[in-house]
Amino acid sequence: MEYRPLGRTGVQVSPLCLGAMMFGPWGNNDTADSIHIIHRALDAGINFIDTADVYSGGASEEIVGKAVEGRREDVFLATKFFMPMSEDPNERGGSRRWIIREVENSLRRLNTDYIDLYQVHRPSPDTDVEETLGALTDLVRQGKVRYIGSSSYSGSQIVEAQWASRERNLERFITEQPPYSILVRGIEEDVLPAVQRHGMGTLTYSPLGGGWLSGRWRKDAASAPTSSARPGARFDMTSPANQRKLDIVEDLAQLAEQAGLTLIELAIAFVINHPGVTAAIVGPRTMEQLESYLPAADITLSTDVLDGIDQLVAPGVTVNPDDNSYGAQELTAQARRRRQA
Repeated sequence: MEYRPLGRTGVQVSPLCLGAMMFGPWGNNDTADSIHIIHRALDAGINFIDTADVYSGGASEEIVGKAVEGRREDVFLATKFFMPMSEDPNERGGSRRWIIREVENSLRRLNTDYIDLYQVHRPSPDTDVEETLGALTDLVRQGKVRYIGSSSYSGSQIVEAQWASRERNLERFITEQPPYSILVRGIEEDVLPAVQRHGMGTLTYSPLGGGWLSGRWRKDAASAPTSSARPGARFDMTSPANQRKLDIVEDLAQLAEQAGLTLIELAIAFVINHPGVTAAIVGPRTMEQLESYLPAADITLSTDVLDGIDQLVAPGVTVNPDDNSYGAQELTAQARRRRQA
């Protein structure tokens, strides 16, 4: 597996990053099997693991910590903070108070003295970015964290954070973690260019579009999820946007077959073939899923295949707006309406 530079840090990482969200009660609750999957990924050349405090309430971090014991120096280990860890309103977010406390919890669960990449899981509408960056800077200077990153930041938020770091002489985000797949291409318009201009690494999540590009859900497949089985607009098969996605998946499957690839290989290779992408985060629940992801690391898509994908989903387009990870705060009715007298 050929490694890539992580932004301008000088660190070399694999083009596939092992996402650990499915290790623990959220997915695979067999700790021994999860560790086996992690070891297989490391043996295959993956040297990059991404998890988060909130995944399975901390169980994912604990499993990763057990799996990398004795191999810690060979792994670039990333985790995240921000999401609620309890009903306590202070056990979440990007405040200095929470960051300083929660990093200790993650270090304990991961059974490590340091975190290679500590990421803000989401931007905060209520906390100044300087406060978050200031707390993270202290952690870097204390040696508890090596690098810091962001996740699901818009282009303007990326630029604001970079400006604040330079203006206040604080550590800067060296990575951004956005959603990216053939079906969710919105970051091509703004986020990826911003990341590239600032020399950041990009760790994209959901390269299979939340399972849509895994081949599991097809137009005539009995296993296609329904709104009752998978609640939420993203999986409502009666919506026109999701019907369009099913049509696109059929065409992509044919394109993949013509190229001698599986749909999964096509989908992941599409993501890591973008010059602005450092690594695609793949989150297997089973060993079979991991094995289906690994070949994509060595695939280079031809211009004809990439042109064929562009004809099905135009650059910069997210087929179903419900898949968008941006605007959750800015586009609410409360944020858009005029103040009442």
